Amino acid sequence: KPGPDSIGIVAVGHGCDGAAARACSLVGMESSRVADILKDRPGWFCDFRRMEILGAFTTSSGATVELLYSQMYSPTTLTQARDFCTLRYTSVLEDRNLVVCERSLNLGMVPPNEGFVRAEMLSSGYLIRPCGGVGSIVYIVDHMDLEAGRAPEVLRPMYESSAILAQKMTIAALRHLRSLAQEAAGEVVTGGTLQPAALRALSLRIARSFNDAINSFPEDGWFSVASDGMDDISISLNSSWSPRTVGLKCSSSNNLWSDGDGGVLCAKASMLLQNVPPAVLIRFLREHRSEWADWADCEHDVSCSATLRTRVYGAAALAGAELGRREVPMPLAHSEHQEIMELVKFEGYDSARDGALVSKEMYLLQLCNGIDETAIGDCAQLVFAPVDGALSDDIPLLPSGFRVIPLDTGFMDGYGPSCTLDLASMLESGSDMEAAKTETGISANNLRSIVTIAFQFGYDTHNCDSVSVAARKYMRTVVASVQRVAMAIAPRVGSTLGLRNLSGTTEVLTLVKRIVGSYRINFGMDLLRKQPSNNEELFKMVWHHSDAVICCTCKSLPEFIFANEAALDMLETTSGGLQDLRWDQTLDETEKKNAYSDITKVMQQGFAYLPAGIRLSSMGRPVAYERA
Repeated sequence: KPGPDSIGIVAVGHGCDGAAARACSLVGMESSRVADILKDRPGWFCDFRRMEILGAFTTSSGATVELLYSQMYSPTTLTQARDFCTLRYTSVLEDRNLVVCERSLNLGMVPPNEGFVRAEMLSSGYLIRPCGGVGSIVYIVDHMDLEAGRAPEVLRPMYESSAILAQKMTIAALRHLRSLAQEAAGEVVTGGTLQPAALRALSLRIARSFNDAINSFPEDGWFSVASDGMDDISISLNSSWSPRTVGLKCSSSNNLWSDGDGGVLCAKASMLLQNVPPAVLIRFLREHRSEWADWADCEHDVSCSATLRTRVYGAAALAGAELGRREVPMPLAHSEHQEIMELVKFEGYDSARDGALVSKEMYLLQLCNGIDETAIGDCAQLVFAPVDGALSDDIPLLPSGFRVIPLDTGFMDGYGPSCTLDLASMLESGSDMEAAKTETGISANNLRSIVTIAFQFGYDTHNCDSVSVAARKYMRTVVASVQRVAMAIAPRVGSTLGLRNLSGTTEVLTLVKRIVGSYRINFGMDLLRKQPSNNEELFKMVWHHSDAVICCTCKSLPEFIFANEAALDMLETTSGGLQDLRWDQTLDETEKKNAYSDITKVMQQGFAYLPAGIRLSSMGRPVAYERA
């Protein structure tokens, strides 16, 4: 299954049915051990929910034939989970190579489960060659048709991308084999007392439990609550889970639970972001928890904040304490591919019933992965769960967190990572803009990603409604916080893409010429320090000008139609978001009083000098300027 593109040692398919990836690597492990590990897919692939052997037999040659039923989680709340019915054949060949082949069977006797979409596994598997006492050479082929047509159109690239399949399955399998070999050789050093195998099991459990929360399968006891109609936040309840059923030790001083029956509530939401790299967003959310985890921001609703602070289960430790909160990360493991597991300790003081302050400690087990910005097609996520200080590999976990999946990896359009990793250098080199655009396939709609957020809260039977209302309000503040963060991150990426998309349009080139010409006529000096040799150079000089250059059309209220890179950074927006930004939204009360007289002056004499002042960005932050 050849493909023209590659991610390191992994070849990814292009133009084939479905998504396909192929890899080859040397692993310091005996071949039969490698086969056993890879065949136990739920043991290393956190997106696989379950795998059942429905039947098996051994052939006369000693080969094994198995009929399998497998389920794969949906990575987001907006699509359904997938399932497979496959036939798997395992055999040792005459040359001692071990082969495992698997592909789908169309059997009416195994219909898809309710809530699942039946996907197809095309010829896939492993060829494992013993390699003279140093281990085995492993060939992996993954090829799936995940029925992208059954997903919303904007999300279909997520199921069509060979790069995403390669990261989630092929590369994950090689990493798992490599980590096991390194552990066996004593090369892995971890923080804390847990051994590497225990940390690996915890990592798999917290990721899989997060998938359980996102999918909320009815067979696990989940049922949906009707929406309030205000937004896309969905609420699911599971009354079969409680501290007593999962074995969590809850101190009575925490006042988290009453003596009555309760359960777990999961609030979920998904949204589309533009020009925000998944790795950058997740790294920011990990390093700046206060930007989104402040209960006081819950619409300034005291009852909402109080309810969550006393009833949160899956996110209890996020609130920290009311006074003097201190966050202390304690690393447990940090892999070479940027997967970080850590125990985060919150120290502070909380108010006792008598009004006195008491010291308080809370802990989060936190998993962060996918934060390598050079990894093409890799999703990034930050998942955390409250634990007590005595960390063990069998602790109950009810995680919450964020997942960001890229929808545009580049491979879907037939270009590889070498064309996309450094757009800025391509722009600075003076190469032909349209040729570069054709070569890479980059467009204004690229760098899209889907963000899924899920938080789990505990409730008692008597206060389920109030926790549900409070959870919705808190989720809205989290969603708004993520959108603010995304807007702050996007200009640095979007401005570069804006240059690619605007520079070739006749309208924008004409506008830039008029800006430069008008400046020269009215002020008697040139806006640019040197004369450009062509239209493209003219545009780039205005785009990269150190001063903010903003252009409006003068209607009943001025409307923004163009801004250069410095102006977009100043306004904290992108070229695409500029037209949605209202002119009066960028003025404080003082500026509004003078704005109309300034416009009148410009209309009468063609220009005006403005003294130092303040403008407001799209996020409402003041930006000072010396002169306009």
